[in-house]
Amino acid sequence: MKATSIAKHEKNFFDTGRDTAGKQFILTPSSVPIKGSQEKMLYVQCRAKNGDTSFYIEEKHKKKQIVLHYTAGYLKGDVAALSRPNHRVSVPFIIARNGTILNLWSSAFWAYHLGSGAVGGNTNGGRRTIAIEMSNIGFLKRIGDNLVTVYNDNDVYCHIDDRQFYTKLDIPFRGEQYFATYTTKQYKSLVLLLRYLTAEYDIPATFLPEDKRYKIVAEEELVNFMGITSHVNYRTSGKWDIGSAFDWDLVIRSL
Repeated sequence: MKATSIAKHEKNFFDTGRDTAGKQFILTPSSVPIKGSQEKMLYVQCRAKNGDTSFYIEEKHKKKQIVLHYTAGYLKGDVAALSRPNHRVSVPFIIARNGTILNLWSSAFWAYHLGSGAVGGNTNGGRRTIAIEMSNIGFLKRIGDNLVTVYNDNDVYCHIDDRQFYTKLDIPFRGEQYFATYTTKQYKSLVLLLRYLTAEYDIPATFLPEDKRYKIVAEEELVNFMGITSHVNYRTSGKWDIGSAFDWDLVIRSL
């Protein structure tokens, strides 16, 4: 999908409430106060119309950490993938490119989001963390003057001259150099969501030091860390979310 088509794609989801698997959702605009401030967080509650809750586990555990991801997809497919019946690989929050915070289920509950082989274990990690997915296609491949997605060499995301849609790293991250950018609205919504979650669950608004931020972290340190991490800190292979193409400094300054 071209980057210029994503807005229309997202609008279709918010107009219809239907994901790419055909599942229907009830979308309810909502707000919640942020503890210790005068701010409110606006979000959209996204619940399966048929009442399905089988894609997460309704158990409450102490939350110690927030883990950032990107979806490697587009919103309708993101919702479909993260709400597969009985799959239990999900997250409570997805941030659309238009800045809307979608809430699929209560962040007090948990689901598997780190994957097999994750540092500290997929189950224990899922229980003690809160996951946020940024809707973003991820890394791109250059073919001629086009940047294409990893799904198909003919799936053009943008032209090499459309610099607002991608970041080119001076030093490749895990072998990849081109990454789709996040929108300003996504960053603003992420900061607001982090303010809410850190206050609500008494999680420090702290980050790993830069020399450890983009790589896997030793088990004892990672499991005991209280703050904000990302998927790459838990997995060595097949994961790029969220690496050095993400504007960490902007988020850290804003918090």
